[in-house]
Amino acid sequence: MKTRTLGTGSSSLAVSAIGFGCMGLDFGYAEKVSKADGIALIGQAVGLGVTFFDTAEVYGPFTNEEMVGEALRPVRDQVVIATKFGFDIDPATGENRGGMNSRPEHIRQAVEGSLRRLGIETIDLLYQHRVDPNVPIEDVAGAVRDLIAEGKVKAFGLSEPGAQTLRRAHAVQPVTAVQNEYSLWWRAPETNGIVEACDELGIGFVPYSPLGKGFLTGAMSGSTKLGEGDFRASTPRFQPEAMARNEAFVDLLKRIADDKGATPAQIALAWLLAQRPYIVPIPGTTKLHRLKENLGSADVEPIEADLAEIKAALADLEVAGERYAPAQAAMVGREAPAKEEV
Repeated sequence: MKTRTLGTGSSSLAVSAIGFGCMGLDFGYAEKVSKADGIALIGQAVGLGVTFFDTAEVYGPFTNEEMVGEALRPVRDQVVIATKFGFDIDPATGENRGGMNSRPEHIRQAVEGSLRRLGIETIDLLYQHRVDPNVPIEDVAGAVRDLIAEGKVKAFGLSEPGAQTLRRAHAVQPVTAVQNEYSLWWRAPETNGIVEACDELGIGFVPYSPLGKGFLTGAMSGSTKLGEGDFRASTPRFQPEAMARNEAFVDLLKRIADDKGATPAQIALAWLLAQRPYIVPIPGTTKLHRLKENLGSADVEPIEADLAEIKAALADLEVAGERYAPAQAAMVGREAPAKEEV
């Protein structure tokens, strides 16, 4: 497996070019796996060269971290583990009380819980999961800076921040990686200042949902029925009419894939890898054959003609449906409140 580097300087992390987003193993989708099967699949990912694994306290809550920790403890020195804080979760009971909580004292509680569940001494990459509209980002970055000084965290990340919030955080504690949605059918990071900031500040970019929450694999269509408990069922982009219209994106990927002896998923991931050398997608799956397919994208190298064809086609394609329902959309891309002068 090829490797890439997130961030610069002492807080940089060397990781596999394709990571593993572990959320979907037991959270968010209708199709889940048992803890034993999840542990086995994570172990197989390690055997295939994956060194970068992503989880969060809110996945479950708590159960995903427990699964990831049990799977990776035997190979702890070979892997980079990322997790996230930021939702208002009771550290004792796991109750998600709704909303965000990035007060410094809560961050510390969350980290202690994540360390315990993962069974590790240091979190390699700690993200704020979403910007807290009530806590200045300087306070958040300062709290993580203290945890880094104590050896409980190695590197700091943000997920779905506004561009100015990212810059303000980086001024307090260097940000190693941003985790935002980015794919062929969600390209906002190219125009909202995030990629520009990453270029300028030397920050890595970790796209989540790089396969459009499964749609860009070609396995879904307008007639696809989503199972009970699948969060996509409430998402505008996954309503039947929208999915039918969005099949044009899959048609584009299939056309390129057929010419290269690849799959639509591999072209979607290879396109992301070609955008910047510091981009590390984290597709998720519950199936070994899909895992192998995803990892194979690191060996697919689109030539300039492929990238030009995709760019030209995307200019004529319009995505149907918003990526999130209104409540979820309100939590992404926002700026943290200003820190009051003392």
